Amino acid sequence: MTVDYDVVIIGGSLAGYYAALAAIQLRATVALVEPKIDYGFTHHHALTEIGKLAQQLNNAAICGIHATHTDTLEECQISMAWQEAMLYAQCVASNLKEQHSPAILAAQGVDLIIGSGQFQSSPQLAFAVNNRLLRARTYLLATGSRPKIPEIEGLQTTGYLTLYNIWQSLQGATLPQNWVIIGGIPQSIEIAQILARFGCNVTLVVKHPYVLPHLDPEIAILLQAQLEVEGVRVLTEKSVTQVKLIEDKKWIQAGDKAIETDEILVATGQQPNLESLNLARVGVKWRQRSLVVNEKLQTTNHRIYACGDVIGGYDFANIANYEAKIALNNALFFNRLRVNYQSIPWAIFSVPMLAQVGLTEAQGKRQFGRDKVLVLRQYFKTVAAAQLRDETTGMCKIIVLCDGEILGASILGGEAGELINLIALAMSQKIKVKDLAKLSPVYPSFSEILEQTAREWSKQKLNSNIALQEFLEGFFHFRRNWNL
Repeated sequence: MTVDYDVVIIGGSLAGYYAALAAIQLRATVALVEPKIDYGFTHHHALTEIGKLAQQLNNAAICGIHATHTDTLEECQISMAWQEAMLYAQCVASNLKEQHSPAILAAQGVDLIIGSGQFQSSPQLAFAVNNRLLRARTYLLATGSRPKIPEIEGLQTTGYLTLYNIWQSLQGATLPQNWVIIGGIPQSIEIAQILARFGCNVTLVVKHPYVLPHLDPEIAILLQAQLEVEGVRVLTEKSVTQVKLIEDKKWIQAGDKAIETDEILVATGQQPNLESLNLARVGVKWRQRSLVVNEKLQTTNHRIYACGDVIGGYDFANIANYEAKIALNNALFFNRLRVNYQSIPWAIFSVPMLAQVGLTEAQGKRQFGRDKVLVLRQYFKTVAAAQLRDETTGMCKIIVLCDGEILGASILGGEAGELINLIALAMSQKIKVKDLAKLSPVYPSFSEILEQTAREWSKQKLNSNIALQEFLEGFFHFRRNWNL
């Protein structure tokens, strides 16, 4: 069999882009088909930072720090215009788009092919696009996903927005005042808070008991409280059953509540972009929301791999890139690497940020038994850096075994996305919690929360060891009475 490429990557997701550059660095020949990258995530990350800045300015005003006109020294109200915020977000997205441009890919050596295609199995496995047959030893599916729209009576006729088109639709001068967001996924929480910080009335409707089903409940309750403090109305354990248009107003029936709104955002989940690829012809199976892959990220066709949200799960760029790394190495070399998500962190870009890695408290106790798991917690109000930046809302929870092995952590608070990386590194390198307690972090810094939380392990161990307590009391009593 003659081949043109070592690997053909199908899909223009960020994971596909990452895999293409990684393949080139390994000196493989690679083609990337349909590099159409969605930068919506960049918009709401940028808007999160603007909303955070606006909140900090408001806090400064509360503390007596005001913006003033230099000529009259009159107090000026601090405000944030939506159009200016969107312009900033568009600039950030444009800069990132340039870094991911076709010219950059081509300059690195990627054979870039723009167009839609499909697999063919005869006379041999190949990918057909633009009247070309791309033959490779292996193929990598990184086609990403699109919003999955639930079947709700009246939704299609009433109209709605999704994560895919929300920022494009809000390019106008005015922002709709009243919003209902359907669905509890990370992006729905982020957007709810962004809209609230820009003065909108937001109702978030989720069908689970907490804002996100996979969060530590203690952290989830604290996050929900923060959303409600900022004006987001959170309705948990509610399902939207009907949407109606009455006198040019949209009405939503959520459980026993009827809600009037200007705009609806549907953010209930994603479904993979697979339909046009002719996967059945080449023996690749998929479910409703994901491809079927094994631990090596190999599909049911052993020459086709997949990565990113096309294989299910939340849409996190770092997890997709991790999967791309595993899938690409298996596709190019000896097919021996397996995915292990135990030490891969993820984060929600709320304010304060929420980050998690490994097992939650409930998962740890269910897997190892309640008597073998210790829960270490500390609150951000004890951290000097949090006090200085007025970001005292939040907590750090580290889940460990009695011998100090770290099973997981959940952090809600300032710099949580950076802090969770340190715990993830400790987990991946089998560093125990007692070693985290030996940190001497820069003062003041948010890293103090890790040292403080880790020190709880030795406290709990000592409190549960009566014999050691008695020995230490006797030892120091002896020393105090020793004739120096």
